[in-house]
Amino acid sequence: MDKQDLLDRITSNPEICHGKPTIRGTRYMVQSILEYLASGMSHDEILLDFDDLEDDDLKACLTFAAKMTEIKSISPLVA
Repeated sequence: MDKQDLLDRITSNPEICHGKPTIRGTRYMVQSILEYLASGMSHDEILLDFDDLEDDDLKACLTFAAKMTEIKSISPLVA
């Protein structure tokens, strides 16, 4: 599956999770999947916990995150 096919799995709908990026129109937010991966969970562990997700969904989340880092500059966030 190429990058665009993976990115097509990431959707945003104002009616689902307040418009945050999700996987295939489900309520699985990209942010949550990335947090699971960052915590040390393996692809297999996530797929076992969420049996309706596919390996390509996890790859799509990583591809989406990589795409988001292609911005030109970052400004400090103000609390």
